[in-house]
Amino acid sequence: MAEPVEKKTIEENLASIEEVTARLESGTLTLSEALEEFKKGVALVKAASEQLGEAEKTLKLLTEDGELHDF
Repeated sequence: MAEPVEKKTIEENLASIEEVTARLESGTLTLSEALEEFKKGVALVKAASEQLGEAEKTLKLLTEDGELHDF
């Protein structure tokens, strides 16, 4: 089973996702290794998505009318 994703910044998670993607695309992993990398990647994407959701909530709270506006 994939290791739990430690608390990282969104930038660190995105960099880790890129690393996982590169390893998967290399074609050098065994099936078992590829599955573990895929699980790790899914966990990283989930963590990054949650971080983006939290950032969106913060932006909504910071706007006067509660609507998101383009910057």
